[in-house]
Amino acid sequence: MNKLSRRARIVTGSAALAAVGMGAFGAVAVAAPEDAKPAPQPAAVKADVKTPDTFQTDHLTIDAASKAAQATLDAAKKANQRVSVAVVDRNGNTIVTLRGDGAGPQSYDAAQKKAFTAVSWNAPTSTLVQRLPQNPTLKDIPGTLFLGGGAPVTAKGGPIAAIGVAGAPSGDQDEQFAQAGVASLNQ
Repeated sequence: MNKLSRRARIVTGSAALAAVGMGAFGAVAVAAPEDAKPAPQPAAVKADVKTPDTFQTDHLTIDAASKAAQATLDAAKKANQRVSVAVVDRNGNTIVTLRGDGAGPQSYDAAQKKAFTAVSWNAPTSTLVQRLPQNPTLKDIPGTLFLGGGAPVTAKGGPIAAIGVAGAPSGDQDEQFAQAGVASLNQ
């Protein structure tokens, strides 16, 4: 008969010990009294907070954001302009971005920043540009871009989204296209 190596004996012994242990556990589990029931779990706590310390906000659906972005891009295309369009939610998070054929590489990021800026102050970015002489540090806020081309989307008097456009020769044109996207949501 061949002798097993020390390693083989250790592995075999460990496996046998584990098997014996599992058998003992099974025997204990089977031998448990029938009247021993598991402790009842507490019912799930329903968190339905209704206090003056909470509020709800409206948001655009992805379908509405896509519709607005496409209407914006269509308005720019009709004017023979190559632009990028960004639609952001109330928190400035991008919902959808479309980069038109031939739009410049800078337009993608600029459109997002214009939309973020418009929703942050619930104002068209062209209006915000006019405020810079009195508040020059506004432009130092990260993620903002104070150039025409951002338009807020409102519901019940408050901002719920914004559309930013970049790539046309002027911010006025960018903003005109963004307003076309906002208008498409009312149709």
